[in-house]
Amino acid sequence: MSSKDLEIAVAAAKDATKVIKSFNDQHRSLNVQYKGRHDLVTKADVASEEKIISVIKDAYPDDLILAEETASDNTLSEDRVWIIDPIDGTTNFTHGFPAYCVSIALYEYREAKIGLVYEVTHGEMFTAEKGKGAFLNGEKISVSNYSKADESLLGTGFPYRDLELVDEYLDLFKVFMYETQGVRRPGSAAYDLCSVAAGRFEGFYEYGLSPWDVAAGALIIREAGGIVTDWNGGDDWLFGKRIVTGNPDIHSYVLKRLKENISEKHRSGKK
Repeated sequence: MSSKDLEIAVAAAKDATKVIKSFNDQHRSLNVQYKGRHDLVTKADVASEEKIISVIKDAYPDDLILAEETASDNTLSEDRVWIIDPIDGTTNFTHGFPAYCVSIALYEYREAKIGLVYEVTHGEMFTAEKGKGAFLNGEKISVSNYSKADESLLGTGFPYRDLELVDEYLDLFKVFMYETQGVRRPGSAAYDLCSVAAGRFEGFYEYGLSPWDVAAGALIIREAGGIVTDWNGGDDWLFGKRIVTGNPDIHSYVLKRLKENISEKHRSGKK
């Protein structure tokens, strides 16, 4: 039986999805604004975020919110904090290209309590509660059991803010092209993480991500039996902008290749 917290997250995601779909005929005519060179925000993002926050605040008026379009800082307290991405994959959305997602996580005492990712185009709702497993549309899911690189499909993303390590990143991409069955780039980190949880990808890595991109999906992966770390194998992935995930064997493989091909400076992201 789902907790009230998860029920509220589901209700918020469903309401936000209705809002997003109301903009579907306006993809190219949406008032697109730029937070950065390739960092888009639309009226749909703002309206979706407002709807999610409204549903949560109606149920839990004292809870804190960390949301992509309105966040004033990127920190967690020990209070209950909802981490929200109203549309993860906005560039996909503005082009009418799947996948794009609503992502909602609840953290308490700085630990993930629930995670939800709803992929709007295909109606796939990924959910997890700490200690209770991971689910896709109510059916339990788990990471794949493929243990060899040449059996594996990886996911990644191409960052659009920080291009300082792009040459090393592309060298690493070449390694994976040779050693795995392929690398995919759907354009939504939340969806990529859930693809690992559902066994569609064996592993995923990316840099330049924000907490709302990964907070929900990371819990879903862990509850599906996967591993989530930063690029040094540590725990600084929520705010550290570098994440690597996978089933246990492929996570170890990807992490090894990251350490071989990305300099220590670029693995940590510290200036």
